[in-house]
Amino acid sequence: MKIAVIGATGKAGYLIAREAQQRGHQVTAIIRHPNRLKLKIPFIQKDLFDLTTNDVSTFDVLIDAFNAPRQQEILHQKSVRHLVEIVSTTQVRLVVVGGAGSLYIDEDRHTQLYQTPTFPPVAFPTSSNMAASLEFLKESSDISWLYVSPSANFIPDGPLLNHYQVGTDQLQVDKAGKSEISYADYAVALMDEIESPKYQNQQINVVW
Repeated sequence: MKIAVIGATGKAGYLIAREAQQRGHQVTAIIRHPNRLKLKIPFIQKDLFDLTTNDVSTFDVLIDAFNAPRQQEILHQKSVRHLVEIVSTTQVRLVVVGGAGSLYIDEDRHTQLYQTPTFPPVAFPTSSNMAASLEFLKESSDISWLYVSPSANFIPDGPLLNHYQVGTDQLQVDKAGKSEISYADYAVALMDEIESPKYQNQQINVVW
C-alpha cells in the first residue's frame, strides 16, 4: 500500500512509519523538518495545514500523527477538520493517532476519561480538543476514517511484546486492571488494522 505519515519525526509517527516500511509498504513522510527524519523514505516537506487534496490523493492511507504544541491544543480540532476536507473527494482512508482521554469509562457511555475528577489537569487541554476532533469525525460520513486510541498509560520507550487487545470506544484494561500499551506495540496494532481492516468509521482502543 501507499501510506503517508504526518508527523513521522515524532515518537509515535516514527515508529508507525518504521513499522509500515518494515512490512514492505511504500511509505512517505509528511514533515516540516527533513533533517529530523530518521528513516530513508521519501518525504513531502510541508506543514499539515498547507496540504492539499493533490498532495494526498494518490495514497491509500493517510496517518495523522500530529501532536499540537502546548497552549495550541485547539490545533487538534483544526487539523482534523482540514484533513477531512482534503480527503473528502478521494478514496484515501484517514487514520488518526488519537488519545485515551476520549474513551468512555462507563457502560452507558456518559463519561469520558478526560471528564473524570482525577484526570491530570496538564493533559486536559489536549484530551478535550482531541475528543472534540473525534466528534467531528463521527459526523463526517463522506470519508473513510479510523481513530486509534492508546491505553491510559502510553509508554514511549516501552517494550515491543507483539501482543495486544483491541476494544472500541470504552477504556480497556488487562487482566491486572491496568490500561497500558507501548508506542511500539501500538504501531503494530495500527498497522495490523490497516492491512486487515476490521473497523470502519469508529474509535478503537489498544491495550496489552
